[in-house]
Amino acid sequence: MDHRKEVRDFLVSRRARITPEQAGLPSYGGKRRVPGLRREEVAMVAGLSVDYYGRLERGNLAGASESVLEAVARALRLDDAERQHLFDLARHTETTATRRPAGPRAPAAPRPAVTSILSGMTRIPAYVRTARMEIVAANELCRALYGGALDDDRLPLNLARYLFLDPHSRGFFLDWDHVADDLVGSLRAQVGRDPRDKGLSNLIGELSTRSDEFVVRWARQNVRLHRTARKRLHNRMVGEIELTGNALELLGDDLTLIAYTADVGSQADDQLRLLASWAATQAAGAHDSDPAQSSLQHD
Repeated sequence: MDHRKEVRDFLVSRRARITPEQAGLPSYGGKRRVPGLRREEVAMVAGLSVDYYGRLERGNLAGASESVLEAVARALRLDDAERQHLFDLARHTETTATRRPAGPRAPAAPRPAVTSILSGMTRIPAYVRTARMEIVAANELCRALYGGALDDDRLPLNLARYLFLDPHSRGFFLDWDHVADDLVGSLRAQVGRDPRDKGLSNLIGELSTRSDEFVVRWARQNVRLHRTARKRLHNRMVGEIELTGNALELLGDDLTLIAYTADVGSQADDQLRLLASWAATQAAGAHDSDPAQSSLQHD
């Protein structure tokens, strides 16, 4: 991916959404040639020269100080995710030009301690994913919640490919459009954090050629920090269920644990209990039907 273009498109898209009135500037009426703020208006609000801001917007963030980036973030009214994305883009401006992209990396299997944590979360559906949205492990309740999509023989499963390329995802994620917006925003933020990730670039390229829905969202330049979100899902055993997805960073492992929780005493809480009971029954049945296990039990 062209890093300068990433910077340019992001800054242009952010100023295009701000009106002069929002920035505290007079609009003087009449039709404006560009949507949102003009380049010189952003420079004025940020306290920068027009030439200097123009250089930044052309994709050259090299040497920009923290105070300059903060001024631009305030002028463009960036939220926390967008501000972090701007700083990530600036941090990688010089290195991307001098260092070769890293080759694609296969998703690493989580440490035994991580899988033990997952297994111990018997009442909470949870999975572990990489920054590229590759789900590498899931506990029993989460496998039941996803209706087979996260079975061991299907892992690692890339959540972005599942969402945009597998038609079954629309039946599972009931608010598919919102989920798609959030996921693309998370991928865009990851590109800013690690622009040299060849595997991530390949994923973006694949989705850009195979999914018009992805292309539309990618062009918006939106970014998102994945922390918590309400999700409405459909499961064939319990029907529609509304849960809260919580993202917990496993920093030493470069992994993120996603745990789905329900309010105590809620309908969703009852549904999770029912699903957990069903999953345990299914697991027990599979265990009893295993010839090796049956032989051991009779020895």
